Order: sequence, then C-alpha cells, then structure tokens
Amino acid sequence: MTHDHALPHTGDTLTWPTGFLAYTGHGGLREEGDDISIVASDRPAVSAAVFTQSLFAGPAVVLSRRHAAGRSLSAVTTLAQNANVATGRQGEENAAEIVRRVAGILGVPEGDVLIGSTGVIGRPLPMTTILPHFDRTAERGIAAFTAGPRDVARAMMTTDTRPKTAVRTVGRARIVGVAKGVGMLEPNMATMLAYVFTDAELAPADLDAALRGAVDRTFNCLSVDTDTSTSDTVAVIANGAAGAVDPVLFAEALADLCLELTLQLASDGEGATKLLRVTVGGARDHAQAKRVAKSVVNSPLVKTAVHGADPNWGRVLMAIGKNTDDTDIHPDAVTVKFGDIEVYPEEPEADTLGKLVDLMRRDEVDIAITLGLGGGEATVYGCDLSAGYIRVNADYTT
Repeated sequence: MTHDHALPHTGDTLTWPTGFLAYTGHGGLREEGDDISIVASDRPAVSAAVFTQSLFAGPAVVLSRRHAAGRSLSAVTTLAQNANVATGRQGEENAAEIVRRVAGILGVPEGDVLIGSTGVIGRPLPMTTILPHFDRTAERGIAAFTAGPRDVARAMMTTDTRPKTAVRTVGRARIVGVAKGVGMLEPNMATMLAYVFTDAELAPADLDAALRGAVDRTFNCLSVDTDTSTSDTVAVIANGAAGAVDPVLFAEALADLCLELTLQLASDGEGATKLLRVTVGGARDHAQAKRVAKSVVNSPLVKTAVHGADPNWGRVLMAIGKNTDDTDIHPDAVTVKFGDIEVYPEEPEADTLGKLVDLMRRDEVDIAITLGLGGGEATVYGCDLSAGYIRVNADYTT
C-alpha cells in the first residue's frame, strides 16, 4: 500500500498513529452493526504477537501463528460474533480465504495479515454473506478505510458493553490499542483480542520483548471467570513512520497502555458491577504471588462477597489456603487488608465493620495480602460475580 497518512473517522477525536488506516463494516455475522474490521499500515512494518495455548485453538489462531512468525505483519482483520472454532477443515479454508481477500484489498502478501475471530464456538462462518461483503469492499478500495480506533473496537465487540481503546506517546511516536473480551476470560499467554499499533521504529526483538513483558504483567493477570478462550490473540504492529524511540521507554509505555486496557476489560466483565484488584506481596517469588492472587480473584465466594459488599475475609483466607502445594505459606505470617483496613490477623472492631461495607460498595475493591516470605509480588485484576453473568451465559446461543 502506498498512502501518505491514516484517515480519521469523521467526528472521532482518537486517530491512528501515522501510516495506519482502518475499515469497519457489516458482514452478516450479527443481525446489525459492524462486525468486520481491518486495520493496516500503509508501509512495511515489524510485529510481535502472542496467542492462546488452548488445545482447541481456532483456525484464526493457527493461521495467525504461522504469519506472526515472520515478524512482518502489517494488517489485522477481525470477525466478531463467530469464533470459527471446532469447524474442521472447512473452518481452516474459510479463515485462509478471508485472509486472501484482505491481502488482495490491501495489496500485501497473505503472510502479512493476521486474522482474529471470536464469538460462538462450533458454528461455521456465514461465508455466503462474508465473501460478497469483501467483494464490495474491494470495489470501494481505499475510500472505504475511514474508520477510527473506537469504530474498530466497537466492531470487535461480542458481549462487551462498550468499546475499549487506549493511547500513549513516546517521543514523537504514538501507540494506540484496541481490545475486546469480557467473558471466557483467563488468559494463558494472551487474552481475548488486543491489537496495538504504533508509528515507532523498533527492532523486532525489542518489540517482541516489550510485548511479552507487558502481557505477562497485564493481560495475563486478568481473570473474569477462569476460562481460557480458544481465540486469544495479542499483537503489536510498528511501522516506524515517526522514527526510532528508546526501547526501554517504549516498553514502559506499552505496558502502561496494556494495563489501561486490562482494567477496562475487567471493569466490563460479563455482568460485572465492580472492578476487583488483588495484590499479593511478601511472596517467595513473582510466580507464587500471582498464583495466590489468582486463587483469590477467581474464587466465586470472594467474587459474590464483593458483589454483595459483604466483608467476609474468611473467604479470602480460604482462597489462599487452597494453594496446598505452597507449603511455605503459614497462617501466622499472613496479613489481609480490604482497602487500608486490616482484617487478618487483627480482626476489625465492631465499629469498623461499617467502614468495611462502605469500602466494598465502591466501584473498585482492593484486597491486599502479605505472605511474609520474601520479595515476590503481583497484582491481578477481575470483577465481581453477579446474576448478570449467569444470565448472559445461560442465554448465549439461544
């Protein structure tokens, strides 16, 4: 592609970094609204990506893994509402055909295109509506690429209630991220769909290291319901249009952007009414801290207590104690706080219970645990468990 600049969507104040442009449209995957998106660089780019480790990874993930290995992705296309998982050989052929169509529209090699597909598992893609849609898009050409980041984030949504975007700057370069995912969400190497686009110039190895470091401490510290998706993908594309940047500063900015997206995803978890943040310090190492924090944030009993503003710290102790392989954790060395109020081992006075309930009623609830073992620490992010989560998932396909 040889275009001079990205085209902002009319009325959208958030625009792409230099050299990126995007398209969204309705391809018949859902009843109404845009459900297909393409974001592309108008010049060669370098990339990095991580994917789900699910044994049922979908054709989009399998194909994208191969393409991402070349570290030269320049475009991402996403299909919402249908995961195209467990669809056999036909699903593989459909994913490959969509990539061919997108590559043809953009005039780039097929290996430069990443594909994401998320939604219902086990249903074939409606190719009878998707392919004509791409034909019409090809006829319009570059004139169709007028979408902004929020348009793309909105077109990616399934059960999300709002689009998720974030932006950072490093020197003259900008970093823009879009993400979706609020259920079937506890990552294993990546999480949901999150794409980051930047006009910074970076070596592929520096970009890869920055992404993996960011994912480990943000998206991989997120859990809504303990379930790892078959379609999780996180990718970053850098086209260098703004010139070179300090790799360390870029990595810091990327991690900060990914954390903002992580918090947006946690806050919008299916049926969520509160953000739950659990921090574990004083652990043997980071891995132990993260493991214990995840056991708390994933506990249905803790999550329902948070939903009901019930300061039942006994459930937190339970969640710590079920890490039975961590035999170096001793109850007499552990402390637990809700907000800034210690609840264990010093049980709050009766007149403090009202303050605890007020803390639990906030939109963001913090639980802090110290294990008294070493310097390891980790913070994980999740949400409360409400009747809304059950309703969304009980009725998901019917």
